[in-house]
Amino acid sequence: MLASIFAAFSAKKSDKPNIVFILCDDMGYGDLGCYGQKYIETPNIDRMASEGMRFTQAYSGSPVSAPSRACIMTGQHTGHGEVRGNKEYWRDSGEVRYGVNTDYAIVGQHPYDPNRVILPEIMKENGYTTGMFGKWAGGYEGSVSTPDKRGVDEFFGYICQFQAHLYYPNFLNRYSSRLGDTATIRVTLEENIKYPMYGDGYKKRPQYSADLIHQCALQWIDQQTGEQPFYGLLTYTLPHAELAQPNDSILKMYKQRFFTDKTWGGDEGSRYNPAVHTHAEFAAMITRLDIYVGEILEKLREKGLDENTIVIFSSDNGPHEEGGADPEFFGRDGCLKGLKRSCHEGGIRVPFIVRWPGHVPVAVNDHQLAFYDILPTFCDLIGVNHIERYGENRKDYFDGLSFKSTLLGKDKHQKNHKFLYWEFCETDQIAVRQGDWKLFIEKGKCHLYNLADDIHEDCDLAAQYPDRVEDMKRIVFEQHVENPYFKVTMPQ
Repeated sequence: MLASIFAAFSAKKSDKPNIVFILCDDMGYGDLGCYGQKYIETPNIDRMASEGMRFTQAYSGSPVSAPSRACIMTGQHTGHGEVRGNKEYWRDSGEVRYGVNTDYAIVGQHPYDPNRVILPEIMKENGYTTGMFGKWAGGYEGSVSTPDKRGVDEFFGYICQFQAHLYYPNFLNRYSSRLGDTATIRVTLEENIKYPMYGDGYKKRPQYSADLIHQCALQWIDQQTGEQPFYGLLTYTLPHAELAQPNDSILKMYKQRFFTDKTWGGDEGSRYNPAVHTHAEFAAMITRLDIYVGEILEKLREKGLDENTIVIFSSDNGPHEEGGADPEFFGRDGCLKGLKRSCHEGGIRVPFIVRWPGHVPVAVNDHQLAFYDILPTFCDLIGVNHIERYGENRKDYFDGLSFKSTLLGKDKHQKNHKFLYWEFCETDQIAVRQGDWKLFIEKGKCHLYNLADDIHEDCDLAAQYPDRVEDMKRIVFEQHVENPYFKVTMPQ
């Protein structure tokens, strides 16, 4: 207690706020207690919501991981950005051996445009020390876009989201300027590679990636004194499949709770190991994540940094049904239609909570925001005009709008989007939200919904309101810029 009091008085705070953005993986809108979840315990995140602002109409950048994160990084929607899907670069890279296992020589996804500024670079240029812990998914190993080349001082986790399908992997990636790294390297998990990466023997692996990543994030926060502002992007992989974790008290609690449970046979090609007690495994993954969030908040208090640190919690897209996950059982979609990979509401509407004591009022807010609003908001919070500084005099260079006014309880000063926009090539879908109207386009066919009356998108009004459809189609043609790697069918 005395140490905590001393830290609170001795930390010399920067004039700029610190920012910790906790982004989890494949958590649905209804997976938290504060969003109506009845079966899974999330007391720390629920308390965070009770102490801050909980958004009810916040949207991810995309219905899958890499492009959604790209929207955060670039401030662009998926009609303009370079990364619009989970394009892989590892299948033909050759093989390397890790103990008794064979893995890929190069792993990772399509890289961010090296000529386009991304959020960690902006934060670093404006005096912040930057740490990222978890999933990168913004470029393959050795590419033009790895953490060491994109403004990140400390990174530990997965460069590649496919590698993140294993919670007991052969290796993780690291870049640490503090430790003298000159590039992003692989850190072999020596105890894991003694055992196979699939099937019998896999659970003998002792090095659990989520815990390793979280401990590195905690250590990084513990190193912060408050003299230099810091930006931490904690991209935890929980609760993404596979359904695997230590058989500790968290998991055992849910095994007792869900005594009648399901099993799942595994998918070696996807690196999803077989699972038993799938409901218990999934619920425990979310509660484990909740414990991580509680430890992050407690560490900030212990360091005396709580009042000058903005903490944000969200998910990269809607809920998954991979590796044996069962979203229907948990009612995870919050009464929304669609899951991960869908541009229906369930695939893109996500939990979004912001806590900043003394600045962000306790409230539930229905402001419509998307992940490409995060970059301009962070710039606004730290006193940077991102258009003038990084816009190269192109008004369409950034698609996002700052929601700083909403965060600070000044709703009447908030600028609102004329529309929100998504496209996703892998399911050939496009979506536009304009007020309460939602245009959903699949393989070129248009469907129109009024979300005010039809949140589940059941009643297609396209034939009834053809002029509305044509107006919203024009937005699509105006916003879509061709990308040779990610093709979608334009509306008919």
